[in-house]
Amino acid sequence: MVFAVTDFETVNFFRDRTVQDDPYPYFDWVRAQSPVWQEPNYGVYMVTGHAEAKEIYRDPATFPAHDDPSGTYSSCNAVSGPFVKFSVPVEDAEDVSDLIARYRHELPFSDQLPTFDPPMHTDHRHLLMRLITPKRLKENEDFMWRYADSLIDAFTSDGACEFIGSYAEPFTMTVVADLEGVPEEDRSLFRDHLSSGHEAVEHKPLEFLYDRFTGYIEERRQNAGSDILTGLATATFPDGSTPEIKDAALIAANLFVGGQETTVRMLSFALRTIAERADLQKLLREDRERIPNFIEETLRLESPLRTQFRMTRVRTSLGGVDIPAGASLMLVPGACNRDPRTFEDPHEFDIDRANARQHVAFGFGIHTCAGAPLARAEGKVTLNRMLDRTSHIAISEQEHGRADARRYEYLPTFFLRGLQRLHLELAAA
Repeated sequence: MVFAVTDFETVNFFRDRTVQDDPYPYFDWVRAQSPVWQEPNYGVYMVTGHAEAKEIYRDPATFPAHDDPSGTYSSCNAVSGPFVKFSVPVEDAEDVSDLIARYRHELPFSDQLPTFDPPMHTDHRHLLMRLITPKRLKENEDFMWRYADSLIDAFTSDGACEFIGSYAEPFTMTVVADLEGVPEEDRSLFRDHLSSGHEAVEHKPLEFLYDRFTGYIEERRQNAGSDILTGLATATFPDGSTPEIKDAALIAANLFVGGQETTVRMLSFALRTIAERADLQKLLREDRERIPNFIEETLRLESPLRTQFRMTRVRTSLGGVDIPAGASLMLVPGACNRDPRTFEDPHEFDIDRANARQHVAFGFGIHTCAGAPLARAEGKVTLNRMLDRTSHIAISEQEHGRADARRYEYLPTFFLRGLQRLHLELAAA
């Protein structure tokens, strides 16, 4: 089914697969109505404008609207959006901050960093940054180069691979295990429990991680070493107080799982681009200094995180639109990153785009993805190694069709934008 422009006003973005698989014409239509537009199905205010999104992301540091230091927009519904509500109705009010404080625990993922507001967010992000120091990132990148080679060794001689299952998923999972200091003897256990289709993942995806990291941190508090887990176990909040073990374990588990899925999608979009575009592949093979900006442009053009939500604490105005307290706003990074007011020819892949890094694929402000440096390093290593180890990379026509009739399957969710599979044909270097 192909939607006509006249259908866009009533289309259900959250349920219609046609729009989810190819959302960009719809995003353009929404932005043309207004960069902040209330969709009709759930009353969500869709934010498709780049400047308007950054205004939300900068809150509360720049735009506090009242005495609460948490600002105008709460992250309490960052994951649940409008689909799970408080057990009490949000009455017509000027300020619902007290209601958010009392009932935010009822919303899904309320124990996760992305749903926290300051000052709690500030304290817990401080712990997270103990895991992602420049020194540790450098050590982790050294591991990436070796591990990338070992994965590529397994399929280059075959002349083909399904890139996501053969490389992207095991690479991202094992890289973050190394970053966090998961003992090598336990890493196969992590892979077994978190591999696609495992029953435990379907029901309680983070419980296994909570249990394992709780054990690690308890042990390090008893027997401190010099590893990264000891650093987390002995870290304190900015005021000098010691976090409960469960808080430290939650941070470690969140980092472990949080960046994997989005990084998998980023890597697969990057490889699809160089496999589809022989001109870009040639440029990158000849000049590896272009790779960092290539990664930024990939993130801009195909943002893996499709939606993030916010709840307005107070009545406010954004993009000239009046919004009541307690409303759900939906930030749409993939639309914001194609806003022609910020990015010239926004639907074109420009490897030399000067402002590519202004994308909001990693968020912005205090909610900028803490794992962004890790994801960028994974992209740099992966592209370099795939180009080093091959002389040619192409899309499998047998699996995805001819160049003029490609077939790609996308994740069936409004939350993430990503390929389910990417079959490549390779010529070994």
